[in-house]
Amino acid sequence: MKSEAIIEYGQPLQMIDGETPTPQGSEVLLKVTHCGVCHSDVHIHDGHFDMGGGNKLDVRAGRKLPFTLGHEIEGEVVAVGPDAKDVKIGERRVAFPWIGCGECPTCKRGEEQLCNKPKNLGIQVAGGYATHVLVPHSRYLIDYTGVPQGLAATYMCSGLTAYGAMKKLDVSDEERVLVVGLGGVGMMGLQFAKALFKQAPLGADVDDQKLQAAKGAGAHEVYNPKDPEALKKLLADTNGGVPAAVDFVGSEASLKFALGSVRKGGQVVVVGLFGGGFSMPIPLFPMRAISIGGSYVGSLGETLEMMELVKAGKIDPIPVEERPLSQASKSLDDLRKGGVMGRVVLKP
Repeated sequence: MKSEAIIEYGQPLQMIDGETPTPQGSEVLLKVTHCGVCHSDVHIHDGHFDMGGGNKLDVRAGRKLPFTLGHEIEGEVVAVGPDAKDVKIGERRVAFPWIGCGECPTCKRGEEQLCNKPKNLGIQVAGGYATHVLVPHSRYLIDYTGVPQGLAATYMCSGLTAYGAMKKLDVSDEERVLVVGLGGVGMMGLQFAKALFKQAPLGADVDDQKLQAAKGAGAHEVYNPKDPEALKKLLADTNGGVPAAVDFVGSEASLKFALGSVRKGGQVVVVGLFGGGFSMPIPLFPMRAISIGGSYVGSLGETLEMMELVKAGKIDPIPVEERPLSQASKSLDDLRKGGVMGRVVLKP
């Protein structure tokens, strides 16, 4: 098999040849047809996350190089282990990558994505920037019949991240949520907000082209935080602020805008991993009665719920650009520069 792998953190990926794995036990081998490129891949490739104030979170430990990134995986079943059930050779599936130890209380309550000993595809174990990938059990393989190839892969992270975040919101039928950051994941968030809530969502981004795309995708109104009057206009339009805002950027500036947009008693959910630091006077938490939380992808159960919405045609597709696997490094660089509209999907 071939894969585009990290040989040295922060350096271009290199194509390497390796032995195609043979599935054992309940394992299933997929021949990768598409693999999405996610912004978290950029941070792993760099070897760190920006924690603000010049501090960095080192994420190089526990990963043997060369290492293959890629967790938005779609492919064809080409081999199965002797104990694998409910899957046949030739079937096309997307892979749920957020796999845990399976033994801790977190995993047993169905939240493997939050396991403290994760075995996530493309994060801790070899992923989909390759011709083949090994999936530990058939339960992680999901039917995507009716969903366009290439697009289906993106739902395993960007789609699930957006859906999982929106599921955490408490919004009345009369109010609108705010989506901050309208890149690939944010545009997914816009679509799931439309599907889950009665009122069309609001959008915010510093890129006017993305704001225009959001309006075309069904946003009720959009705002550019670079405009000094944007927040004032949003507060006026919403009679004092939105009940909830989801920050799909996760930068100091985006979180500041999200916090300024919510009314008393509102909630802010941070999804993006751009990086930075945050501080707020402690008395403002009770005085504004706001809650700030994080959301990390979603559970296997939420993935199955989400795919039913997608297969029912209730979620408009985001733009997907297919590129050959050999352009994996270029695609990571393009994401670093913020120059990707929608999602890039690699095709071996």
